[in-house]
Amino acid sequence: MNKKIITYYLGHTLYFQALFLMVPFAVGMIYGESVAFYYFSTALGCLLVGYVFARKKPADSTFFAREGFICVAASWILLSVTGMLPFYLSGEIPVFEDALFESVSGFTTTGGTILKDIEALSRASNLWRGFTHWIGGMGVLLFLIAILPLAKGHNTHIMKVELPGPKIGGTMPRVKGNAKILYGLYIGMTLVYMFLLLVGGMPLYDAVTLGFSTAGTGGFCIKNDSMIFYNSYYLQAVTTVFMILFGVNFNVFYLMFILRKPLQAFKCEEMRWYIGIILASSVLIAFNIRDDFSSFPVAFHHASFQVGSIITSTGFCTQDFSLWPQFSQVILLILMFLGACAGSTGCGIKISRVLIMGKTIKKELSTLLHPRYVKILKIEGRPIEHEVLRSVNVFFITYILLFTISFLIISLDKFDFITHFSAAASTFNNIGPGLGQVGPLSNFSEFSTLSKYVMMLNMLFGRMELFPMLLLLNPSTWRKS
Repeated sequence: MNKKIITYYLGHTLYFQALFLMVPFAVGMIYGESVAFYYFSTALGCLLVGYVFARKKPADSTFFAREGFICVAASWILLSVTGMLPFYLSGEIPVFEDALFESVSGFTTTGGTILKDIEALSRASNLWRGFTHWIGGMGVLLFLIAILPLAKGHNTHIMKVELPGPKIGGTMPRVKGNAKILYGLYIGMTLVYMFLLLVGGMPLYDAVTLGFSTAGTGGFCIKNDSMIFYNSYYLQAVTTVFMILFGVNFNVFYLMFILRKPLQAFKCEEMRWYIGIILASSVLIAFNIRDDFSSFPVAFHHASFQVGSIITSTGFCTQDFSLWPQFSQVILLILMFLGACAGSTGCGIKISRVLIMGKTIKKELSTLLHPRYVKILKIEGRPIEHEVLRSVNVFFITYILLFTISFLIISLDKFDFITHFSAAASTFNNIGPGLGQVGPLSNFSEFSTLSKYVMMLNMLFGRMELFPMLLLLNPSTWRKS
């Protein structure tokens, strides 16, 4: 394993972390907050350590899948640890594991919080919480390869982790160019969303912070009651649309806006299923909760917002959905696992994997009825490669195993079943709020230290889709081969 190139990447990650930390520092200075000092000092520390790591480029700058996975996993942990320092050192979050929980939740775009009073935080820290979502949404290493010529042609291993999910369609030819285009689309969509929020009368600070959080499908809000505070159908509807958009495979936007092939974009089978599931779930929930609202359109408004928020792993709310009927809660719980599209900022199992598993089941049923019948699985007219099928099966088995273990450990705390289950589900799938004691207007502060660390691992596993973290924690990875 090429440890020197990994260290070199980590050094550049710290360089950019120092740059990112200057954003809350600037906000703190604008509003005259003393917490700005801690963001500046942390940025300086990142800069110095980054220089030690990256002062000399290794002679051998190539790396392969193992190095790529380790690099991404280590970078995420490094970002989380350095990102929590201003929270902890300033005393705004005085407990170490709580500060780390908030930071991990931010960078992994989970959005679960331990804070009981979010509005008590400084403006700098609240913006930093939202900004960590934006950084983690597309991935800082994708940003690196977009602007820096680091590794020799092997950046695809990083892209597989930063924009996870099985490859089932066409891709852009060059990784570096791909990364630039994706980040360009990401920034552009974020700015459009912020502008529309401003048009709706939202204050600039709120629009920027919420824009970062939504684009990264994170869910950190600057208000204790989330989007309920903004009692505006317009603002909530705009947020619904953009949450759903950021859950779409970014290759679809590439086809639409860069290649100008909208018809080809709309042929994306995964996107059609994604939109169909959202519409069907919204209608079912709206019918189930219609008696709680003045009209069906109002019920549909709140149902579609919550469906979009959960399936994309964003985690905002316009209603306390933990008080909705059991039928609606079960639908939302299913959506927690289902997730958004591959190649998006959303998390979860991903629609593409569910689609592949569904086609596999259908094929097996046909084989039982017609043993001599040979059927090739296809998506969008393309045969699904055996390697993709194998990876989906392995992913699902590993997913069930790790989720079960985390759920078992979390259940040592003395809450009810639905609280333990949804806490494991919401952190493992990077949702944020769950049900029961971790509902949309509650938090994770009452869990034990052990459970918090397990949920932090859940967040990291979920954001990186299991295997990079497994490789990082596997002793054999670090042995000479």
